[in-house]
Amino acid sequence: MLYLGLANMLFLLRLSLAQAKRLSRQLYYAVLLGLFAFSAFRFQVGCDWSGYYFQYLAAAGRDWATIAAGREPIWWAILSGIHATGLPYPVANIVSSAVFFIGVHVLARRQPDPLGFLVLLFPVLIINMPMSGIRQGAAIGLLCIAFTAFTDRRPVWFTFWVVLAAGFHSSVLVFLLLVPVATGRYNKTRLATAALLAVPGAILLMGGDSAEVASSRYIGTGVEAFGAAFRVGFLGLSAMYFFLFIRKKWMRHFPQDYSLASVGAIGMALAFLVVPVSSVIGDRLGYYLIPIQAMIFARLPFLSFRSSQSLHSALPYLAVLLIFAVWTQTSGHFRQCYMPYDSWLFGLPGGDMLR
Repeated sequence: MLYLGLANMLFLLRLSLAQAKRLSRQLYYAVLLGLFAFSAFRFQVGCDWSGYYFQYLAAAGRDWATIAAGREPIWWAILSGIHATGLPYPVANIVSSAVFFIGVHVLARRQPDPLGFLVLLFPVLIINMPMSGIRQGAAIGLLCIAFTAFTDRRPVWFTFWVVLAAGFHSSVLVFLLLVPVATGRYNKTRLATAALLAVPGAILLMGGDSAEVASSRYIGTGVEAFGAAFRVGFLGLSAMYFFLFIRKKWMRHFPQDYSLASVGAIGMALAFLVVPVSSVIGDRLGYYLIPIQAMIFARLPFLSFRSSQSLHSALPYLAVLLIFAVWTQTSGHFRQCYMPYDSWLFGLPGGDMLR
């Protein structure tokens, strides 16, 4: 299968370049460009292809005042602009993929192993977001930039990028609850402040239109996210692994990123706890945290373990590959959404028209 073969190739490439750091950084750019093209120029691939096509059609009847007053105005402005200029619907995939991969690159270049970070994102995040849920994919890209502002202790810029991301997908606004701890490594006082602000913040978010729509669609309705238990369950295990085995090592080796890694791990655990209430909401929140999970995994070779260093370094890659293999080989939903893979970059079979 194309997807599993590509994942194996990427993982083997990372393994073969483990000791060639300069070449690994050089090939990172080729892989980044290749994955962007794989995502941006797909044709009739992805679970949400038809849904976003109908949004593209609906955008033709929206004026700028309506767009500015509505939810996710940046997304609707992009669709309206594409439609107004006569460009076909798949251009929306190029724009959303570009936003996603630019944001991922901003976070990846902060990593000691950018290639490892990138290939860990492919099997779950890239397949599900910029190749399907493109609005949230774009929001995740901008959130990756916000994560760098969080690391740099720049709460104003962190807030700016989160709010900008909400122009694509309003669910990202939940990360505004991290603003009180975006000024540096958190302590008990900052955590208490964040907790106090989280209460009215959560009430405010839950009282908004987005939360009302989410709760009416996904809580107690029987609507489930395919594979959420596996994806978010893996996030929960990752959080447990971080706090049991590497938290203190991370604080010693990467003190500047400690707040981001530890707060992200807490979020992974919380996302897992949301799944019994709504697998869709837990899954949606979990996708935002996968870049932090990949950051933690990609840095394991740079931490000091008393024994089994190679095992700790390789285990995340094996686990991600195993989860991806099970998903691609057993899921009818995957086959329906992603197979066969077609791209309009070099023309389409049978002369199909873009729409």
